[in-house]
Amino acid sequence: MIAKHVRQGWTSGPGRWAIGLLALVLGLSALIVAPLATPAQAAEDSPAAQAVHGRTFRVATDTTFAPFEFRDSSGKLVGIDMDLIRKIADIEGFSVQIQSLGFNAALQALNSQQADVVIAGMTITDQRKQVYDFTDPYFDSGVQMAIAKDNDQIHSYKDLQGTVVAVKTGSEGEAFAKQRAAQYGFTVKAVDQSSTMYEMVKSGNAQAVIDDYPVLAYGIAQGNGLKTVTKKEPGASYGAAVRKGENKEFVAAFNEGLAKMKADGSYKKLVDSYVGHSSKGAPASRPGFFELVRQAFPSLMLGLRNTLAITAISFVIALAIGIILGLWRISPNRILSWIARIYVAVFRGTPVLVWAFFFYLGVPQLIGHRISIWLAGALTLSLNSGAYLVEIVRGAIDSVDVGQMEGARSLGLTRRMALRRVILPQAVRFATPSIINQLVIMLKDSSLLLAIGFGELLYQAQQIYAANFRVTETLFMVGVIYFVAISALTWMANMLDRRLHR
Repeated sequence: MIAKHVRQGWTSGPGRWAIGLLALVLGLSALIVAPLATPAQAAEDSPAAQAVHGRTFRVATDTTFAPFEFRDSSGKLVGIDMDLIRKIADIEGFSVQIQSLGFNAALQALNSQQADVVIAGMTITDQRKQVYDFTDPYFDSGVQMAIAKDNDQIHSYKDLQGTVVAVKTGSEGEAFAKQRAAQYGFTVKAVDQSSTMYEMVKSGNAQAVIDDYPVLAYGIAQGNGLKTVTKKEPGASYGAAVRKGENKEFVAAFNEGLAKMKADGSYKKLVDSYVGHSSKGAPASRPGFFELVRQAFPSLMLGLRNTLAITAISFVIALAIGIILGLWRISPNRILSWIARIYVAVFRGTPVLVWAFFFYLGVPQLIGHRISIWLAGALTLSLNSGAYLVEIVRGAIDSVDVGQMEGARSLGLTRRMALRRVILPQAVRFATPSIINQLVIMLKDSSLLLAIGFGELLYQAQQIYAANFRVTETLFMVGVIYFVAISALTWMANMLDRRLHR
């Protein structure tokens, strides 16, 4: 009975008014509370964001491709690509781990599963679609031609007859130039970095450069010494790439985040900050040399620290290899001797760069597990230098007069005891100068690791001049640092050598 009266009360006139008032209050509350949801909470509501929420993606990128990826004065990797991927990650609730490798190395890292994604101003082409899956385009590109600022001879493609045109390897500019090289009679020269192209033009090694228009615009704003002489040619679009058939969740989340940024205007604001009329790429004045030194010093010191660290680690390993296999090399045991011979032949007969790429990009495909860049670098330098140290040790032992071994044996020492107590102490004195020389060579060879994105001294220099286009001054600073470091290292090694020869 009570329940019946309650139902009748709620369905009566006053009851209906109460229900309507309650519904109105709840509706207004929903409208007020809804905007308070955070972007991450809103992202979690979509299936795409739920699929990637909390995940970390390894993102490979170029080392120098301003304004899409470059390092600012503090050393932070910035640019359209970098800001975009970080913003989308924030919207969609995932994390990114950036690997600055260089364009070709980035693609190899993706193929070898060292990276999950490549975003590096990568043009979407039908040929690449056969190997990679792309996100929606995030930038519509195009190419332009530029020449040295003081060049008054070239005004169009027709004036390129018999000239050299610099382009960046794998870029849209390279494809555009190759399609027109025969028509206008110029030679195409492909290099790895935009800054290298610009220096070739300024030095007269190339007469023009064809590059993506935003990259050219940024470089000219930074004072790279060039000027454009053609209109922008319509081009293809940039997209982020993943391995074919993999990481579909990332592609969906990226596309969703990109659409949200375009809808709320943050995408246009981001792009305009780099290539718009008030972009970050137009400094008020060009800093002097000493100001450039001050700005570059922290990054260069970081590079020097990494260079010395990888050299020290690799040298210890190489020296151990050299001593052990050097003794095998002179061993009466034929198996051990041939193992040492083969090792020396392989590593002395192949370039260092081949092994750098093999250890960092090839081995992970063979073992199904990624290798850190420090381990790849240490293996590259130590195994290469170890091969030379094997021969240094062998040569030093052979330099000891054979009568020393005969005399030791005649005194009743075994061959092993004679080698340890008589021959090796003398061999150390003979080998020390050559070992010091090999240490210096190893220090300089460490610069080759920049090809796989290792942050040594020359790599840091590239990051600096890719952003400010002060190539000559930056390389001068690097040369001075190398000279000082190698001179100090040689002095310390010679001090040790003199102590041993007392």
